Amino acid sequence: MKEISPTPPPLVQNQFESVRDLFSKNVVPSYGRFDLALSHGNGSYVFDVGGKRYLDLGSGIAVNCLGHAHPAILEALADQAKKLMHVSNLYYTEPQGKLAAEIVRRIGAGKIFFCNSGAEANEGLFKVARKFGHDEGRFEILTATNSFHGRTLAGIAATGQEKTKKSFEPMMPGFRHVSYNDLNAMRNAISPATVAIMIEGVQGEGGVMPATAEYLLGLRALCDEKKLLLFMDGVQDGHFRTGKFQSFQRILENVSGAGKFLPDGLSMAKSLGGGFPMGAFWVRTPFADLLGPGTHASTFGGTPLACAVALKILEVVEKENLAAQARKLGDWMLNKLKRLAEVYPAVVKDARGIGLMLGMELREKIPAFASSEKSAAVQFTNRMQAAGVLVIPAGTQTIRLLPSLNLKGHEAGEGISKIEEVVKSLA
Repeated sequence: MKEISPTPPPLVQNQFESVRDLFSKNVVPSYGRFDLALSHGNGSYVFDVGGKRYLDLGSGIAVNCLGHAHPAILEALADQAKKLMHVSNLYYTEPQGKLAAEIVRRIGAGKIFFCNSGAEANEGLFKVARKFGHDEGRFEILTATNSFHGRTLAGIAATGQEKTKKSFEPMMPGFRHVSYNDLNAMRNAISPATVAIMIEGVQGEGGVMPATAEYLLGLRALCDEKKLLLFMDGVQDGHFRTGKFQSFQRILENVSGAGKFLPDGLSMAKSLGGGFPMGAFWVRTPFADLLGPGTHASTFGGTPLACAVALKILEVVEKENLAAQARKLGDWMLNKLKRLAEVYPAVVKDARGIGLMLGMELREKIPAFASSEKSAAVQFTNRMQAAGVLVIPAGTQTIRLLPSLNLKGHEAGEGISKIEEVVKSLA
């Protein structure tokens, strides 16, 4: 009998269009999506529905710290799912207690609250501040210009970017924005209502802007002087991305007087679950018991499944010494990006960052981008996708590189080579 050939697969374009059509008809259009429909991933690579491979230097915006489909995460998910996936926080579970202890050990004396996202973690810290200052009538939190603290109503009020607030006025009261890395501006902004200051150690959405050591130490002294809480948003720059568990630990490394520095609260998410959605915030002793029973809660916060994954990630990071890898490879990549700014100054204005949180700022008015209304960052990102590499825009002029912590040397080299090819084509 003659063998019948299998039905030919649908055209690549039709596959993409069918996926996009599902979104167009059924998904709220709150994202500016790129024209890519991704299918699966392995390590630092992802594949679209047509089979094209991309080097992922964005890792889900600093989420997939062990890359895609890591066997240790898959094993942790399967093993824990056979026992308990979810129980209410009305009960104790060992994975949550163990994870809290591991995080506290890496930061300092305090306690952990588990939630589901960075926005939720920041909301929890806002409540800690309100509770702390309530009896004195203090409620105001000072944040930095160009900061980003989430998409909830309180999150956009806290965020120092006007574009996030548009059409959602009036803003929730109690937040004001002050120039970043400007200690005098922060001091001058304090009012009788001020109860806390919140900053990012490295501003991510704001263009990969690291805080200076002097700024961090000055804020700590200022908060002690004025009896304010000092909060750090570690959602994007935390979890070993800078080469230390939290960014302040890297920024203050080997700095005189930094040994006793601790914030009073710190939010976490993104890489904490390595792709499994979870968030958390740490509160320093003696403020860790401000939120007593009935004051805060999360149905899905700290499930056994989420905590088992997070514990496994910590184990892999330590076993494979990925913090050191982030430092070494990040320094190498940053030097290469800075070289591009020297060789192609008409295209690349600057390169900056710490560890595997890197930013490349583009020049304004690049001729090749003049005919489009899209920002330079978006247009450059589109060209990188055409070259087979995923990067993340930050604002209008900056490209972020946020690869997995276990990115290999040759993969970093591939990414830098592709970036240089696109930069050269624009020059």
